[in-house]
Amino acid sequence: MNILIITGELASNLVKDASLKSDHNVQVHVVKTPIAAFLTPKRIIAELGTLPEKELKTLDMILTPGLIRKDVSPITEKTGIPTYKGSTDAADLDIVLEMVDKLDLSTKKSADKLIEEEQRKRALKYIADFENNQENTKKLLQKPENILVGDLPVGEDFPMRVLAEIANAPILTPEELLKRAQYFVKSGANMVDIGMVAGENMASKIPDMVNLLQENLDVPVSIDTLQSEELLVAIDSGVDMVLSLDHGNCQKVLPDLKKKQIPAVILPTDYKRGWVPETTTERVNSLMDLKEKCRGINVIADPILDPVNSKSMVDSIIACRNFKESITEGCPIFFGIGNVTELLDVDSVGVNALLAGISMEMGASILFTPEESGKTRGSVKELAISSKMMFLSKMRGSIPKDLGINLLVFKDKRKGEPIPELVDVPEIEASSEYKFHQDPEGSFKISVEECRIRVVHYKKMQPTLAIYGQTAWELYHELINRKLVSRIEHAAYLGQELQKAEDALKLGKNYVQDFPLFEEFMEY
Repeated sequence: MNILIITGELASNLVKDASLKSDHNVQVHVVKTPIAAFLTPKRIIAELGTLPEKELKTLDMILTPGLIRKDVSPITEKTGIPTYKGSTDAADLDIVLEMVDKLDLSTKKSADKLIEEEQRKRALKYIADFENNQENTKKLLQKPENILVGDLPVGEDFPMRVLAEIANAPILTPEELLKRAQYFVKSGANMVDIGMVAGENMASKIPDMVNLLQENLDVPVSIDTLQSEELLVAIDSGVDMVLSLDHGNCQKVLPDLKKKQIPAVILPTDYKRGWVPETTTERVNSLMDLKEKCRGINVIADPILDPVNSKSMVDSIIACRNFKESITEGCPIFFGIGNVTELLDVDSVGVNALLAGISMEMGASILFTPEESGKTRGSVKELAISSKMMFLSKMRGSIPKDLGINLLVFKDKRKGEPIPELVDVPEIEASSEYKFHQDPEGSFKISVEECRIRVVHYKKMQPTLAIYGQTAWELYHELINRKLVSRIEHAAYLGQELQKAEDALKLGKNYVQDFPLFEEFMEY
């Protein structure tokens, strides 16, 4: 294929290097302008007019810089040569050229974004096709390590299911309970758990909670308690799974579970008499013994993932592996990931992804988490994405990289190739000296609430209008259109604060007007 790439002076060397690696016949035309992103379709059409007509007739395609803001279709209309946007970063151009035959290139979107979208689309289709293959699902459910929880297939041969816990559910109003559950499902939870209040018997509230969630959700509902009475009421209410059975309550609860064929998570403990296994061997033997006691129902084994440096997180993972190797008849494994994330002062994104990877290697089937602290907000969504990544990795026999799905939030996957701009102009250091002047059109109070940004306009210390939006762009345009800003420094300030509010909204961070969104790493 004969391809012409249009670029600016600063990126020209990178573009030429990429063109030399391609199997296609690639020519590079450098426009006499330093910044390729400043080019317009009109300017490119003029540049093409300077090239020999004979040369243009041999072209199959023209690629423009990906950062051009306008649609480049006018170039095709004028020249008759199919013209599309290349990559945003010149360093990615070699990938674009490698895949150019397979890509449905665009005149509006840069090619690297299309590659990401195509990879993501294929990854999600692969998972959807697997989940929708009823014949395969039926076959896999014949294996002892795979079970049904409600209508949901759960087991080592399926993607790990995310179980989101609504902590202290009985103290919430019905509206709060349902809102929390719907948030979890929207975040990607495959199951929702009713977390009871430790040390209190609130069995009377269970039927209404179970009914409310089952009537309004399309996912299985479980209950988390060790109290026999609460478990029995939940079973009678038709809960889809119970957390948890141990040696102290199983005899009393087991008959009802068998009668209704409800699966249960089993623990290697006896909290009734205050016993917790001390060693890896004790933990494994206790789980195996309890699994044997619970014959007649499907069980999910929870070896109890310990927090870092409590007893030993490593030992608890080893116990999981040893249990899997010791049992002759498989059963799903439960991984309480929230045990680690809630007790570790680290952003949850990477921790959840790494623990999901360990879970996959251990053959785990259920990833359990609440979202009880600010640092773990978004954990359900993070685990839902991690589960997909690890499933693709396992099925493809690859490491969890270049899958089409990722959890890159704070950092970029590839380090961009800086293109230095040499300009012969005066250089000055910015000064922070500034004398404040009140905008005669008023002031604003910005906050983030209910998953949106709220901007309240004040005039002479009195509120006049509240405006809501999801992005800085739509909000500052609304303010400008309503002529609520008259000073340029006030407009610049609002742009800065609204972008901070949008970033906080996306990342689940607290936003406080006039304060930094991120702190630098502290020196210790």
